[in-house]
Amino acid sequence: MPTFRSINQGLLSLLGGIIFLTSVVRADSVKPNILILLADNWAAPHASIMGDQSVKTPTFDAIARNGVFFNNAFCQVPSCSPSRAVLLTGRVSHQLQDAANLWGYFPDHQWTFPLALRDSESYQVGYMIKGWGPGRYLGERHTLGNPNPAGYKADSFEQFLSEVGDRPFCFWFGSHDPHRPWKAEQQYYAGLTADKVEVPGYLPDHPTVRSEIVDYYAEVQKFDTECGRLIERLKASGKYEDTIILMLGDNGWQMPCGLANVYDAGTRVPLAIQWPGNIKSGIESDTFVSFEDIAPTLFELLGISVKPMSGNSFADVLSGASVKHREQVFLERERHANVRQSDAAYPCRAIRTSDYLWIWNIRPELHPAGDPETHWAVGPYGDIDNSYTKTLLLQGARDPKLAAFRQHAIGKRPEYELYDLTNDPWQMNNMSGNAKYRRVERQLKSKVVRWMRQTNDPRSIQLKTDIYDKYEYFGREAK
Repeated sequence: MPTFRSINQGLLSLLGGIIFLTSVVRADSVKPNILILLADNWAAPHASIMGDQSVKTPTFDAIARNGVFFNNAFCQVPSCSPSRAVLLTGRVSHQLQDAANLWGYFPDHQWTFPLALRDSESYQVGYMIKGWGPGRYLGERHTLGNPNPAGYKADSFEQFLSEVGDRPFCFWFGSHDPHRPWKAEQQYYAGLTADKVEVPGYLPDHPTVRSEIVDYYAEVQKFDTECGRLIERLKASGKYEDTIILMLGDNGWQMPCGLANVYDAGTRVPLAIQWPGNIKSGIESDTFVSFEDIAPTLFELLGISVKPMSGNSFADVLSGASVKHREQVFLERERHANVRQSDAAYPCRAIRTSDYLWIWNIRPELHPAGDPETHWAVGPYGDIDNSYTKTLLLQGARDPKLAAFRQHAIGKRPEYELYDLTNDPWQMNNMSGNAKYRRVERQLKSKVVRWMRQTNDPRSIQLKTDIYDKYEYFGREAK
């Protein structure tokens, strides 16, 4: 295992460290609270208000009706630690050094919006269960250190509220649901039956898959229920009307082609935001938003001027002043689990528009799902978490009904992928190199290259740099 950790801060550190907060006095002089309800691996469109006919999410649906929900919210990077780092910093993943990897090191000098609120605006900042992580911060494992980049650990929201008093707060509820293993209590299976779930087109319609989707939905329903309880406690405290509430997933679900993939199943997430009397209610927005936009948006709502961040505020969408924010989002990934020889990342850069998904697999000679043999973590093809569905695909090598799904999940991929979402919403048929799409593909690649340069991506200077391979990995060895 490597022990090298880059300390090259240069321009990236300068951009990360120079953050100026300037308060703009609100007319009512009241500083609103912030409550973030964050699921662990919850993919869109797995919420009833988003059209899913099986799962029931009344809490999310209520927040969506009371505010704004987004059909095109993307996590920027489909991996827990990096996606949370992007959310907390307002910066894209490749600007965050070690924190661009799962089980990495969150840079000590790196600004986050909860800790900035604590230092500059006298907010009480707390989190429970899972903040930023997994990884290390200030020399400590994410579950041990206090503070975490998301705040100071609290035993419960009720305890946190009792200690806040009249001071404004920012609280992060980081659930473990619906993270595997999917083993929710029986009460959360209400209304779920395997024969009624929708099996997405990138997975085989098989009883094993249907059964696991039911287990996943049960955990989604558990998360939604727990969020509802927190909101009831907030109402009982008398702070509900003065609180901005966000409910969202940190990245896609733990199914093949989901987590650790820049396909929609790994990057598109539910997101709804409400603030009674200050955010328009009942808005369903189709504009694109990305995780690096959330911190700038919160600060604009708070009346705080912040610079610089990579993201841009979408407060105008929340107020109803605009229906547009982004026309596309840029996606990426580096090392998820440590599952390849030489601790190698599987670097991708991508762009998602309303019509297309274009992916640049920068090292196509590597296995996208990890090496077939166990390298260090998880097991064979370890970027797909172990499950009955994964086992079904791995053991079904000779089953022609599973061949296309297996290849799409674990097979090596070409350098470029292009998906026409109008005709191929499940992103199964690669159109890259097809003469019909030559002009579109050239335009999409040009946008990605420009974005990489503008955001000081290390890969814009040296495409196949091994900097992300050399960052230390703190995850456990595979059992």
